Amino acid sequence: MTASVTVRVPAKVNVQLAVGGLRPDGFHDLANVFLAVGLYDEITVAPADELRVTCTGPDAGQVPLDRTNLAARAALALAERHGRDSRVHLHIDKDIPVAGGMAGGSADGAGALLACDALWGTGASREELLEICAELGSDVPFSLVGGAALGRGRGELLTPLEVGGTFHWVFAVADGGLSTPAVYAECDRLREASGTGAGIADVPDPEASAALLDALRTGDAAALAAAVSNDLQAAAVSLRPSLAATLAAGTEAGALAAMVSGSGPTTAFLVTDETEATKVADALRASGTCRAVRVTSGPAAGATVLRG
Repeated sequence: MTASVTVRVPAKVNVQLAVGGLRPDGFHDLANVFLAVGLYDEITVAPADELRVTCTGPDAGQVPLDRTNLAARAALALAERHGRDSRVHLHIDKDIPVAGGMAGGSADGAGALLACDALWGTGASREELLEICAELGSDVPFSLVGGAALGRGRGELLTPLEVGGTFHWVFAVADGGLSTPAVYAECDRLREASGTGAGIADVPDPEASAALLDALRTGDAAALAAAVSNDLQAAAVSLRPSLAATLAAGTEAGALAAMVSGSGPTTAFLVTDETEATKVADALRASGTCRAVRVTSGPAAGATVLRG
C-alpha cells in the first residue's frame, strides 16, 4: 500500500444559481452553473491507528475534526462499499475560505474520496465516485469534476460545459460564515413575504441562462458579467447586511460584476484581466468591508492526485 496520497481540489463560484420552489422533501430544484477557480485545499491521507482528521491553514480552527467532516464521511463511505479499513489520517491543508459559499467542505469530501481510492487501490469507477459524492452533498460531485458544469436536481446532476477562455475573479472573504440551510430558509421567507409564495407550485422551474452559457463558451467576460445571477443573494444580504457595502466597494472599483458566491458570505467580483483584479483587490482591502481578499481565475481542474 502507498504510504500516503495527496489530492488537490479547487474552490467554486456559482456564476448562476437559480433556485426553484421548496419541495416536500425540504430541498429545492436548482439550475446551478459552477465554475471551478484556482483556490485549493490539499488533502493528504495515510494509514493510521484510527480515523482522524487534522487541519492547517487560514480558518483551520473553524473546521470540524470529527466524523461530521465531509472528508471523514467520504473515507467511511468508500471503506464501507469496498470492505476497506477506514483507519486513516486525513490532513487538510486549507486555503479555501470556510463556510464562505465556495464549497470548501465539499472540496475536502471530494479530495478525500479520490485520495482514499488511490491509497486503498479500490479502483472505483468515475460513476461510483460521483455517486458517493452525491450522497455526501449537492456540491461534492462538482468538486471532483471541476472545470465548468451545469448542476440540476439539488445541483448534483452534472453536465460539463465548454469554457472558451480564462475568467479573472476577486473574492472578498467576510468575517464568520453563513449557514447554507439558513440562507435557503431566508430565501423562502423572503419569497413568502413578497406575496409570490415559496413552494414548487409558486416558483418557476429553474433554467440555465442561454446568454450565460454562451458567454462561458465564447470566453466573453463582459457578456458573462451581464448574465450572472444568484437567487440566494438577497437572502444572504438579508442575513448579513454588511455584504451590501462589500458589493458596492467592488463595483465602485470597476468590477464588471459583483455577486454573493453561492450561499455566501464570500462575495465574488468578475474583472477583465489581472491588472483590473489587482486594482479591485486593493480597493476592497482599503474599504474595510471584508476580512481578506483573494485573486484568482477559472476554470480550474477538479480533484487531482498530486503525490502518491
